[in-house]
Amino acid sequence: MSDHHPTGIKRWLFTTNHKDIGTLYLWFSFTMLLIGGAMAMVIRAELYQPGMQVVEPNFFNMMTTMHGLIMVFGAIMPAMVGFANWQVPMMIGAPDMALPRMNNWSFWILPFAGTMLLFPMFSGGDFLQGQGPAFGWTFYEPLSGQYEKLGFFIFAVHLLGISSIMGSINIIATIFNMRAPGMTLMKMPLFVWTWLITAFLLIAVMPVLAGAVTMMLTDKYFGTSFFDAAGGGDPVLFQHVFWFFGHPEVYIMILPAFGIVSQIIPTFARKPLFGYASMVYATAAIAFLSFIVWAHHMFTVGMPVAGELYFLYATVMIAVPTAVKVFNWTATMWKGSMTFETPMLWAIAFVFMFTIGGFTGLMLGVAPADFQYHDTYFVVAHFHYVLVTGALFAIIGGVYYWLPKWTGNMYSEKLGKLHFWISTISVNVLFFPQHFVGLEGMPRRIPDYNPMFADWNMVSSVGGFVFGASQLLFLYILIKTIRGGEKATDQVWEGAEGLEWSIPSPAPYHTFETAPEVK
Repeated sequence: MSDHHPTGIKRWLFTTNHKDIGTLYLWFSFTMLLIGGAMAMVIRAELYQPGMQVVEPNFFNMMTTMHGLIMVFGAIMPAMVGFANWQVPMMIGAPDMALPRMNNWSFWILPFAGTMLLFPMFSGGDFLQGQGPAFGWTFYEPLSGQYEKLGFFIFAVHLLGISSIMGSINIIATIFNMRAPGMTLMKMPLFVWTWLITAFLLIAVMPVLAGAVTMMLTDKYFGTSFFDAAGGGDPVLFQHVFWFFGHPEVYIMILPAFGIVSQIIPTFARKPLFGYASMVYATAAIAFLSFIVWAHHMFTVGMPVAGELYFLYATVMIAVPTAVKVFNWTATMWKGSMTFETPMLWAIAFVFMFTIGGFTGLMLGVAPADFQYHDTYFVVAHFHYVLVTGALFAIIGGVYYWLPKWTGNMYSEKLGKLHFWISTISVNVLFFPQHFVGLEGMPRRIPDYNPMFADWNMVSSVGGFVFGASQLLFLYILIKTIRGGEKATDQVWEGAEGLEWSIPSPAPYHTFETAPEVK
């Protein structure tokens, strides 16, 4: 019988337990966060003052490329899948995921894909000369086609896509087939809803990315010319295909974050989530609209005015269901018996700062204005407010929220709040000044700059170093909690009667140990 309960390394290599696999995803994600964060530190060190002082220009471009790819595909997305693995079966009363062996496989593809992505950086020549991809995380043709080791990069992207599609199939199969008796779709916790919709998005857009990189592959190695103007192709076609994947991808990263925040806020406001049904419909509306706004990333390619007008309207329209969510979170807190434990602080910070990212996104969605903002640090500030103070803050808040349930131990509230305040202050010092230099015209992805931008860049870099260092405190808190500490009780958040960790609003309360009564 011992074969059925392997220990040590075998437990992790061959596990089909959704909790173990969720843990693997989360630790992989945190490792990639630290690697991608180290690359961001190199970028901010170079930009601390004008002139070239730390790295070669090509190495700088490699850092910006790898930082973006690792954070998107290695940190944010696997973390969200980790939450889904841990929470979805427990929230719907399922014993495990529907396809446990495929679940194991979908995780173990990731470390190999990550290695494939990082490997060219360390192969051949002087490391500081940079052998890795240096063409920006959007890998636009024809620039990316000049890269020698393109095959490594394309294979890594395919593996990442395969992992995402397998994970999504598993989540959809689990939610549709394994809910406890009486748990209808409209009684599922909102986190489950956001992941159900996200899984459909992933299945729809990952093959589009695979198509784009396959066309790149045949252009480089098999003599086709999809993106080569000299052979009758069109470089702008690459942008269309990439952003048709890329814009839904943005929502793939943020929708599960909406779900996490929709679990945390009702718990600490001690009220059911305001407007549950409208939250579900708003999530579905965002997912649908995300497919029809892709070319707002491309206003400067010379599209017809009618095209610009359409994408302007569609982009502004997607703000409406997003605003519904912000209103509902605010209304949930309104007149609630609020307390401000660590997870609630991260959730409230998410609502504030994600909204800032949303407003700057509206500015970028206005075509005539976008001509001025395009490819400046204003865009960098915008998407980092969405993805760092949005997705990453929700992930960290979710970890604090569910950590007592996962480990059986309480984290240190004092250290958790210290981590929150250092991170929140430093992340604003890091990214808010980038709006200013962007509006003044500082281009992104450039290692040197006009001295007129020096002061704000110095401020931004200091904020970056502090924010980066504060995540080491997070690592310390995690390890300390896992190793022991005050035991968590089943009433871990005092006074949250009937709300516990996983509020199934508006479903009847149950502990997920037994199926709820069917009335």
